[in-house]
Amino acid sequence: MELIELSVAKRESTGKGAARRLRAEKAIPGIVYGAKNEPVKVSIDVIAFDKVIREHGTTGLFFDLNIEGETGRSVMLKEIQMDPFGLRYLHIDFHEIDMDETVSILVPVETEGESAGVKEGGILQIIRRDLEVICKPKDTPESVKLDISALEIGDAIHVADIDLGSEIEIPFDTNFTVITIVPPESGSDEDEIEEEDEIGEVAEEAEAEAAAE
Repeated sequence: MELIELSVAKRESTGKGAARRLRAEKAIPGIVYGAKNEPVKVSIDVIAFDKVIREHGTTGLFFDLNIEGETGRSVMLKEIQMDPFGLRYLHIDFHEIDMDETVSILVPVETEGESAGVKEGGILQIIRRDLEVICKPKDTPESVKLDISALEIGDAIHVADIDLGSEIEIPFDTNFTVITIVPPESGSDEDEIEEEDEIGEVAEEAEAEAAAE
């Protein structure tokens, strides 16, 4: 787990008008929640934050957040609100964390190896691209890596099959499917056309024989 350094400014103004002005100044309104501290309204530089997202993605991010006038806080990225077109950041939520306490966070799923079933023509389907894990921040994996090399057509990896060690828990109520290898699609449009042509030829031959009799 990496603590990404990010500096933010405090902000006093609130409301839609103030938020629009911030965005016009290439800044993003945000807030830092903490169990032991009062929430702090902050302003985040768009360029600096966007650089982080481009390098690290949006899941499983922890920050050493430097709020002006304060010492750094260890926080996790909780929520990013985007405009309806996904082009602009509207608001960002950070949650302060205790490095010795467990947190719940989404982690991306990655596959390793080449499935035996895929080699035979099967299709890999990733049903869950992110999984919730509960662990201490220092134990948070960058991704959940799943070896699919032994999977045949019809095989699957369920959440209960995944073991990330004693320090990391994946909570679940039902043993849902994470990854599966499905059979290749049966038939194609060309096959259907050929089959229809064959049926038509048989029918024409039958009509010709009946006429000859």
